Amino acid sequence: MAPTSVRGLLLCGAAIIACGPAFGQDSATGTEDPLLLDTIVVDSQREVATDTAVPVTRIDSEEIQDRQAGSVAELLDSVPGVTLVNGSTATGSAINIRGMGAWSGTYGSDQSVLILIDGATVGGEELYRIGTQLYTDPALYKTAEVVRGTVGSFEYGSGVIGGMVQFETADASDFTGGAPGFRARQTLGYDTNGHGRLSSTILAWQPSEDLEFLANYTWRDLGRQEDGDGDDLGAEGTEQPSWLVKGTWHFGAARDQSLTLSYSDTSISERDVPYDQFGTTDFGNVDRDIRSRTAVLSYEWDPASALIDTEVTLSHADQDIESTAIVPGNPLLDADPRYRTTKLTAKNTARFDLGATSHDLVAGIEFSRRDRTDESSAPGGIDDRFALFVVDDIRWRGFTLTPALRYEDQRVEGKGQYADDEYENDALMGGVSLRHEWDNGIAVFGSAAYTEGLPIIDDMANPVYMEQPQKARTYELGASYASADVFGPGDALALKVNLYQSLVWDITAYSNVSKIELSGLEIEAAYSMANGFYADVNAAFAYDEQLSPETATGYWSQEPADQLRVGLGKRFGETYDLKWETVYNFEMDRATTPTDESLVHNVGLTWTPQDGRLAGIELRARVENLLDLDYRQHLATRDAPGRNLKLSLARTF
Repeated sequence: MAPTSVRGLLLCGAAIIACGPAFGQDSATGTEDPLLLDTIVVDSQREVATDTAVPVTRIDSEEIQDRQAGSVAELLDSVPGVTLVNGSTATGSAINIRGMGAWSGTYGSDQSVLILIDGATVGGEELYRIGTQLYTDPALYKTAEVVRGTVGSFEYGSGVIGGMVQFETADASDFTGGAPGFRARQTLGYDTNGHGRLSSTILAWQPSEDLEFLANYTWRDLGRQEDGDGDDLGAEGTEQPSWLVKGTWHFGAARDQSLTLSYSDTSISERDVPYDQFGTTDFGNVDRDIRSRTAVLSYEWDPASALIDTEVTLSHADQDIESTAIVPGNPLLDADPRYRTTKLTAKNTARFDLGATSHDLVAGIEFSRRDRTDESSAPGGIDDRFALFVVDDIRWRGFTLTPALRYEDQRVEGKGQYADDEYENDALMGGVSLRHEWDNGIAVFGSAAYTEGLPIIDDMANPVYMEQPQKARTYELGASYASADVFGPGDALALKVNLYQSLVWDITAYSNVSKIELSGLEIEAAYSMANGFYADVNAAFAYDEQLSPETATGYWSQEPADQLRVGLGKRFGETYDLKWETVYNFEMDRATTPTDESLVHNVGLTWTPQDGRLAGIELRARVENLLDLDYRQHLATRDAPGRNLKLSLARTF
């Protein structure tokens, strides 16, 4: 898309926001309530978001517990369009969404995948031979949400091409039910492959309805894992303690205000391990100590007025990676990168009617500072940003029109050898989506979006890149269906299909590449019956090309393999939940390093007795790679783990 066309799109979006009343005047019958349909609940393991044009997948607390993921990255690999570069350990893993994100074997991030924890921006630095730096534990969270592509990202950041991952930590009221009292939850777990051990202790206390406090301490360790042939994977074992404290105070005459403070801390110590966390190059071994800390203070005010629903969030994320070379001589091995991101976001949601239209208008402002030390592995500097954003959901007779705009201004100052370098950039970006739903449950939607990734501290060594934002535009088209009593009484079906095409140019994240085209198809489906049977299906198919400069193949090196995932389950009341899942990774020959097809089976059982002495116990057993297949997922630098029996026992007191 030419720049002129892009600016035209953004100006049209701004005009739509400003002219809401005129849009409503198209109604021949005057004001009326928006078309509201009954919510369709599919009783499967995962909800399909058929009520939005945004390609989003939400993993709730029940699925987090059932999957028993050993790392946060591993928790996300069941989402269509998400591919892990390794992933079974907290170190050396990286996330690829729609062919963007991880730079296999070199960097864990390319800045086009945004990661948020309770609103705090974490990880994502382009540190050489180090993963995404998402050092945290799945046990700390109650939800994980993946937004694929650019649409839906303008409220949260710029340069989002692959997608966005949002984690939400647990609250005390999730365990107390919102009533005064004290609850405790203990979880113990064991993995056979690598002899992994887990202990997670949660204490939740509500002295009153207005106050709640939560403390979580999780300890996890994992030894060296083996592949399907019994060979060592090459990933070092780790010991990972994590803890979280969180408190919320509700106040005001109508309890319409709240103040929440949370702090999480994860530490990892490794001794005499390869510097290269991907295991592709032997630079030598190091002693490495990693610490990741995130603090978030948020204020919410939601009075009776529909025009006021305010949220102010102050966050600080601090990641520190200290390495000491076992054999001195290579300065890379002694690099101690530390990066701290402080961010203040204030936004308000106003709900109102204009003519025949109903609006949910979100407007906000954001200030952020990223401060990174200058090291031999990566340049240091300070990146200050200021942003304004506005997103409006406009509903009228089954239509939902959502224009969005974001303006971002940046100032970067170098450190060390780049101490005299300063750069300033700004960008206007945005998009619009349109969705229409009929009363039979069928909906169609489409969107167009444009974003710019402003220069990053990592590119201080290249002055050209520091004055050249990376640009991308994305078109999406899809349809969804949600209905009950489809094939028989008491059943429910939800289905969503999404086509996308992205063009990325003025590329700064990759060497010797200036233009990439990403295109693909994503499918999500869920079905349940009254007798407890359920099914989950998702699939992702991609076709990516490196358009410039011309190469012999035209392949995009980060294109993921096509994948189909099918899960069939049966619930027996509230006591048993049995599920079989198969994952088919298609052969990938559009690559300089092809990978074969693979068919992997996983089986899971959850047992929660409802009466007797064992009432309240939660026993989970899950076997991953049931047939002990020896395979390597495309883009990974190591073989996948072989058969792994995961057991966990939990109880809330």
